Amino acid sequence: MENKEKFRDTIATADDEGKRLWVFPKKPSGRFYEYRKYVSYVLLVLLFAAPFVKINGNQFLMFNILERRFNIFGFPFWPQDFHIFVIMMVIGVVFIILFTVAFGRIFCGWLCPQTIFMEMVFRRIEYWIEGDRGKQMRLEKQKWDAEKIRKRSLKWFLFFVISFLIANVFLAYLMGSDRLIQYVTDGPLNHLSTFISLLIFTAVFYFVFAWFREQVCVIACPYGRLQGVLLDNKSIVVAYDHKRGEKEKGRAKFKKNENREETGKGDCIDCFQCVQVCPTGIDIRNGTQLECINCTACIDACDNMMEAVDLPKGLIRYASEENIEKKAKFRFTPRLKGYSIVLGILTAVLVGMLFIRSEVEARILRLPGQLYERKADNVISNVFTYKLVNKTTADFEDIEFRLLSHQGEINPVKQSNIMVPGQELTEGTLFIEIHTAALDGEKEKLEIGVYSGDRLIETTSTTFMGPRSFN
Repeated sequence: MENKEKFRDTIATADDEGKRLWVFPKKPSGRFYEYRKYVSYVLLVLLFAAPFVKINGNQFLMFNILERRFNIFGFPFWPQDFHIFVIMMVIGVVFIILFTVAFGRIFCGWLCPQTIFMEMVFRRIEYWIEGDRGKQMRLEKQKWDAEKIRKRSLKWFLFFVISFLIANVFLAYLMGSDRLIQYVTDGPLNHLSTFISLLIFTAVFYFVFAWFREQVCVIACPYGRLQGVLLDNKSIVVAYDHKRGEKEKGRAKFKKNENREETGKGDCIDCFQCVQVCPTGIDIRNGTQLECINCTACIDACDNMMEAVDLPKGLIRYASEENIEKKAKFRFTPRLKGYSIVLGILTAVLVGMLFIRSEVEARILRLPGQLYERKADNVISNVFTYKLVNKTTADFEDIEFRLLSHQGEINPVKQSNIMVPGQELTEGTLFIEIHTAALDGEKEKLEIGVYSGDRLIETTSTTFMGPRSFN
């Protein structure tokens, strides 16, 4: 009994002394694996294409952290839009929480880039070069002869090439695809610091996929720990039907022409196919574990064995603990309703923010340390600095500032042809002059319109300083 409960205190990828146990998963096959391949290929195409696709001149996805410029689905976001970006991130987190509560760690098995690259790219290359589980284990024990050197060298070389490609795409997300292509055209020696960064990213990806592998999911990823908090007995996960698999007599090896109903033996024939095919090395029959990434490989393996011994499929399937114990169907619980309401509210807030988001961000501030100036005919003058941020790819020309709330004049220091190029900012200085008769106190709030020709493109406000008394 103690040995059966050992899995609760250890992980499948480490021995009793804490040393790494290399996982050699058997190559999966089955309907879920085929579905996962289609999904993975679509996501891989999107992942590699997204930095190079442009919508209205904007990169489809870009996360330029250093310059604090982001493009999400073709919409550019500047530091001034940070609140919108935060709302989007919160929506993403709430969506993942909602999905996890309902369907467990399905994101990890079907959508996570780590799983997709590991299982659908690097692992498939490994199967192609070294063979399936048995051949890989024999090759591992084999001495370093010509065959082993040839296979390992080819595998490691291909791993490096793919890691290098992933690193380039990663940089395209961070710095922009146009700049990356320009750097490649110029040659690495002309941009040595960027090239060194590229090699560092390549080394990181190579380390992750060639050596660290499933340890990312087992040790490094916090999402596996998070699911322990979010899951309950109503969550649909990849689960072993212990009621059917164990029955009264427990698991037992398959015997030909045996009636397992009469003997009281469970439908699990103890073939260990579900264990051998698992990419994280766990035994799904021990129940839901943090190492399980819901990849469905064990479902396919078990279904194939059940079909071979003429027993019903579905011994391992997508099911909740409540469904296995009580045959209860999936229900939209109050917990799920609560998360859905929160997600709906956040989404509505985001949509509202996007609708009221202006194309140009204008900020006009009084020059620090400067007081007002009294001019002829009781005119009060303040000096301001302005900053205009163009969030679009179009140029705004013939910029003009107009007072909307008061009678007065605005005189930019640069009097003619102020423009804001696409996705750039323009800064400058201007004077605002207002007659004392139009002022009600020493601090007056002004509303200013920013026009491109005759088109109002933004409104902003600032504070105007005047004398305390106008007598």
